[in-house]
Amino acid sequence: MRVVLATHNDHKVQELRRILGPDLGPIELVGYDGPEPVEDGETFEANALIKARAAAAHTGLPAIADDSGIAVDALGGAPGIHSARYAGTRNDADNVALLLENLRGVEDRAAHFLCAAAAVLPDGTEHVVLADWPGTVLEQRAGEGGFGYDPIFRPEGLEVSSAELTAEQKDALSHRRQAFSALLPWLRVHLG
Repeated sequence: MRVVLATHNDHKVQELRRILGPDLGPIELVGYDGPEPVEDGETFEANALIKARAAAAHTGLPAIADDSGIAVDALGGAPGIHSARYAGTRNDADNVALLLENLRGVEDRAAHFLCAAAAVLPDGTEHVVLADWPGTVLEQRAGEGGFGYDPIFRPEGLEVSSAELTAEQKDALSHRRQAFSALLPWLRVHLG
C-alpha cells in the first residue's frame, strides 16, 4: 500500500522515513510533488489536515502530513503555527535569531515543540493527533544537528539542545516521533 507523504520539506521527508521506516511494514511512503496548499488553519491540527487533504486529492492515494512548530509560554504560545514564517523570510537562522531577540531578558523560557500528524484517505476518512515535546529555549545556539529551532531547544530532562542529539536520539524522543507513532495504528487499521 502506497501512502503519500505530503511535504516538500526535505528535512521532514528524511526524518519521517527514519522515524516510520521500521514500523511501516507493507506501507510504502512516496514523495509528494503536487501544489502546496494555503495553510490558513488556526491550529497545527487544521494545517496538517489541509496538507493531507490536498495530497490525497492530488494523488488519489492515502496521505499523511504534519504541521509542527515551537510554542513559547512567555510569548503566549508564539511563534506557534507561524514557526516556519516567524521572521518573514522562511529562513531557519532568521527565525531563531528573532525568537532569541524576543526572549532577551525573559526568565521563563518554557517551550514546547508541537506536532500534529494527520492522515486522509481518498474516500475522505481522516484522523489527526497532536504530540507535545516539552523543554526550554536556550539563550544561545548549541549544536549543529537538526533543523529549525533545534539549536535553541533543550528537551525536558536533558542537558543538551535537540541539535546536539544524534539523529537516532532525536528520532526516539521528538514530537514528530510521538505524533506519527500515535497515528500509525489508525493508519494500519484503515489501510487493512
